[in-house]
Amino acid sequence: MKRVGLAWIVLLASQAWGQSGDVLGVHDLSTTASPVRGTMSASCLYCHAPHSGANKALWNQTLSVQNYTQLYTSDTIQNAEVQPTIDDRSTLCLSCHDGTVAPGQMIAYGPITMSQPMSGGLMQRLDSSHPFSLRLPLKDAANLVEGLVATGTTADNTQSVKLINGNIECNSCHNPHNQWTDKKSLNFLVRDGANSSLCLSCHTTTPRTVNSRDNLLSRWTTSVHAQSQAVVNPGSGLGGYTSVAEFGCQSCHSMHNAGGAADLLHNPTPPPPNIDTTSQSCFTCHNGSNSLLVALPNVFGEYDAPKKGHPYANVSNAHTATEPTVLNQNRHTTCEDCHNSHAAQPTLAFGLPPGIRTSQIGVSGVSGVDGTTPITAAVNQYEICLRCHATSTGKATGSIDYGPLPRRAVAPPDPLNILPDFALTATSTHPVMRDRFSSYPQPSLLPSMLNQDGITAGRPMGIRLFCTDCHNSDDNREFGGAGPNGPHGSRFNHILERRYEISTATTPGSNLLNAYPNPDLSVNGPYAMCAKCHNLSVVLSPASFPLHDKHVNGIGASCSVCHSAHGVMGASGGISGERLVNFDLNVVAPNGTSPISYNRATASCTLLCHGKGHN
Repeated sequence: MKRVGLAWIVLLASQAWGQSGDVLGVHDLSTTASPVRGTMSASCLYCHAPHSGANKALWNQTLSVQNYTQLYTSDTIQNAEVQPTIDDRSTLCLSCHDGTVAPGQMIAYGPITMSQPMSGGLMQRLDSSHPFSLRLPLKDAANLVEGLVATGTTADNTQSVKLINGNIECNSCHNPHNQWTDKKSLNFLVRDGANSSLCLSCHTTTPRTVNSRDNLLSRWTTSVHAQSQAVVNPGSGLGGYTSVAEFGCQSCHSMHNAGGAADLLHNPTPPPPNIDTTSQSCFTCHNGSNSLLVALPNVFGEYDAPKKGHPYANVSNAHTATEPTVLNQNRHTTCEDCHNSHAAQPTLAFGLPPGIRTSQIGVSGVSGVDGTTPITAAVNQYEICLRCHATSTGKATGSIDYGPLPRRAVAPPDPLNILPDFALTATSTHPVMRDRFSSYPQPSLLPSMLNQDGITAGRPMGIRLFCTDCHNSDDNREFGGAGPNGPHGSRFNHILERRYEISTATTPGSNLLNAYPNPDLSVNGPYAMCAKCHNLSVVLSPASFPLHDKHVNGIGASCSVCHSAHGVMGASGGISGERLVNFDLNVVAPNGTSPISYNRATASCTLLCHGKGHN
């Protein structure tokens, strides 16, 4: 009986040994399963020595003595990574994977020649890989599974994902003895990682607040990146999963050797020049490339010349998860400033203003009352725009020329602060932050906005406007184009959806430099932006203002000479402010000793323009 039992044990052991090459995958350095292979036929011996192994696990591979000077860090990390010690399980993996010790440098049997150097899977820098070997005891964080730190129990129902001696180590996520647990992602995972299941073993989407920080993943499960069935191109190099939803977190994040280190972002290689690292990760799918079998609208194409887009963030002022809501530099424009990648949903229908688009769910905003009070999740679109375009400091025109900027007779100390022009106290304003309220007749106002062809009726005219009704991609699909929506970029100045000319003069009061007498009133003309909502034929008729025809057709003055596109913050210095009348001081000048003025009640103005005095 003993001999029979022993025979069965030997038989089972031999069968398991025979199958190890299939299970070990590329970790079997004894066969052609691995591109890096040696002359020894026993696959286990490349890592283990049964009677003379060093350290834990009867280890046979020479351990690395690398001092890792670059460890993972970010502004949200609660648990700091420390130098892996000789007692960490992770150091066993690093003995091959940090690139300082070649495979085959065995302690018990001496070095052997391998078929080729190991080039893939190296982690010479730990700052671009998911942190492990953390400083104990672990600290709780808002995005960690509740109870993980206290009990060491993950949310993995198979408990394959687990802490190792109370810490995160390589084998918390990887099983070096089985490459095939996840049949699509052949990365020695301890469980199937599809649909973010591996990541959500430790990270939670449950709303939590820990140390005054909210869980940034709380809206993940309903987001477009968690739900999208868009098929990923197998040739994209992203991995073995099928859809964006199946890739889940890996659609944007790389667990090892990430291009965007601080957030483990899956950035292009080589990185696009002059683009902040947080925006680069969005390139993977949103640049019109073949990463998806059906390409998405090319958002980044809106930034290419001859178009002018929102400028990318300065390298020294990149987006961070803990930055203040009011962005005190208007050159800080990253995708994450307007879109929350963990919460955004697809825009399948265009709602009415002023509410946010579904692609902007979960983005912080600023109150339209004072321009400083943060709104944790913006409700209205303009609240997001006010993060940069209200009370923020450090605004500058920068190196990108967006066209001439009018200098208004009545303007706040910061002329780039648009909040006063839209405020409740403004004398007149386009109805962005409050309902249309003018008691004066508006005979030129169309019943519906016109699409980009200048003919087809678009959204019915309401009592509110979006910022993006004017500032939008010039080919946006909301108004008849085929491109992405939003103020990403446009071939027209000031990221306007349509042409809007701003008259200039050599000196204030002199003749106009760019005049448009008898202008083209079509969608191609100089006033196409205004024609989206206003019937220009009515504007030039006596029904609107009798002298419009003389100023526009005769002199060729643009709308911007007399009207502020946003609003007039209030009556001041002889300017009563109705009808958005607020003269551009780059074009008009005082008429002799009389100050510049406009008074609607008396239908009078005093100024010098195009070389002619008005009194």
